[in-house]
Amino acid sequence: MRIEQPKLSESAVWQPDVTVATIVMRDGRLLCVEEQAQGQTVINQPAGHLEPNESLQEAALRETREETGWEVRLTHVVGAYQWQAPVAPDGSGGRHYLRFTFAAEPIAPIPGATLDEGIVQALWLTPEELQAEAARHRSPLVWKVVSDYLDGCRYPLSFAQQLR
Repeated sequence: MRIEQPKLSESAVWQPDVTVATIVMRDGRLLCVEEQAQGQTVINQPAGHLEPNESLQEAALRETREETGWEVRLTHVVGAYQWQAPVAPDGSGGRHYLRFTFAAEPIAPIPGATLDEGIVQALWLTPEELQAEAARHRSPLVWKVVSDYLDGCRYPLSFAQQLR
């Protein structure tokens, strides 16, 4: 099924939302976030949008800190993923995402960390527990990136570079 792209004026430039996500595993459990999105409580990896003048790696570290209260060390790139959200009956949605996913090792929780607005809690789930919650995944990307990670998808961090 082909999803119709929004109509752009001839002078408009289409740009996807660039996002990052981090897969953090400790003792067989994945660091996840439970968050509020579109009036629902959903599950995601620590993830968010790339900000101006920020590298993909910096964004992944920042989003992980802000959403989970954990310091982590990036180890690999898992992959780059393209996904378009479905269009809702009211015509909203349909945003196109380009998501860069990193693997990371946990270092330590940040004492007294305050989580981002909209984050209900950080939680550690086994892959089986995460898969069992598929109906609450924020998007199909949640399980896809974990599945790829579990299947051994690992690329050097140099795969995602920022030239300054």
